[in-house]
Amino acid sequence: MATLAAPKKLIEGVQGELAGGLRYVARQPILDLRGRVHGYELLFRNGPELAFRGDGDLATRTMLDNTVIFGMEKLTGGATAFVNCTRESLTEKLVDVLPSSMTVLEILESLEPTPSLIEACRKLKASGFRLALDDFVWSPKFEPLVALADYVKVDFTLTGPSERKALLKHLSGYAVALIAEKVETQEEYKQACAEGFTLFQGYYFCRPVLLENRKVPANRLSHIEILQLLRDDSIDLRKLTRLVKRDTSLTYRLLRLINSPMCAVRQEVRSVQAALLAVGEDAFRRIATLAITSELNTDGPAEVLRMAFVRARFCELAAGLCGMDSTEQYLLGMLSLLPAMLRLPMEELAPSLPLREEIRQSLLGADLPERSLLEWLVRHEHGDWAACDAIVQMRGLKQKDLVRCFDEAVVWAEAALDYA
Repeated sequence: MATLAAPKKLIEGVQGELAGGLRYVARQPILDLRGRVHGYELLFRNGPELAFRGDGDLATRTMLDNTVIFGMEKLTGGATAFVNCTRESLTEKLVDVLPSSMTVLEILESLEPTPSLIEACRKLKASGFRLALDDFVWSPKFEPLVALADYVKVDFTLTGPSERKALLKHLSGYAVALIAEKVETQEEYKQACAEGFTLFQGYYFCRPVLLENRKVPANRLSHIEILQLLRDDSIDLRKLTRLVKRDTSLTYRLLRLINSPMCAVRQEVRSVQAALLAVGEDAFRRIATLAITSELNTDGPAEVLRMAFVRARFCELAAGLCGMDSTEQYLLGMLSLLPAMLRLPMEELAPSLPLREEIRQSLLGADLPERSLLEWLVRHEHGDWAACDAIVQMRGLKQKDLVRCFDEAVVWAEAALDYA
């Protein structure tokens, strides 16, 4: 996979030009000890900089406006939303536009715990909001806020084991859930678990410990063979049916998806052949790929599957914006998380994938036009707004069109996950 460092010159060239007119919304998952989604931190920016350097209150107003426009439930799939708040948004009740039952208000580390802020937080909690202390570092002056807090977030990149041990000792008498932020590796995740953290934010689940020198399991090879058939211009129905029938679980997943509201198939479908005839080859390719990917991720966190669905649908929808093959882009997005599912390096997986060489190279992180949409989304997932704008500028795309495709992909993925 490509690194997240965008070309410096390109970023600098577009920062000034794009700073005022674009809106961004991304979400970062917060997982529990079982790998389930506890909530999403929503990241909003109205310019390409990673950190907003202008009027913080204006940024928060924009964030609240975006939440109303996009819809909280749509952005989080019904999960809890964690939203950064400035002093003004808390003390002047701007956050009242948010649904209190599904919102955690994050109190930034830069805010002084003044009597007015503490009182505002007390009232907001009484009205149903939950509170989180972001990037928390212990100080006695924060005790009134700690007493109100439901969550305390600790940045693993800014604290060492001894600092965290001292912090957790101070927090031992309070009923707060501990969130380890910016956990990017399995080693950091294990360390956080050992220290007593129960919630985790970061992309460690997309970077599991890969097993070197291991072959692709036999049943997975049959799935790859099915993908090869799906890539052909004309599907060999008999051969496809024979391969799918070998895997009972895959057959079940496929028929569930075909019979789901996503496909809007009006007649009852009970076989692979009937499914293909009912929905047509193009739709069948997409749904079959969805079922195969679900099966590949049987032992992985559900969030990996959700991200794969979002990537696949986003790449498919956005393909028309830049004259790319939508089916091919769908596969690229879907398969980009294959290493996390199979715990094998992409270098070992790519050669056996039934894709054009340019798509295989794109999966390996090559800077090719075919990777542009996937790369934009990977940067977007990390809230790397400057890199997103650099890609938009380089490829002649429109940010608003990509944001629309992302928005639609999130909704589609949530629906797909219900039947996968």
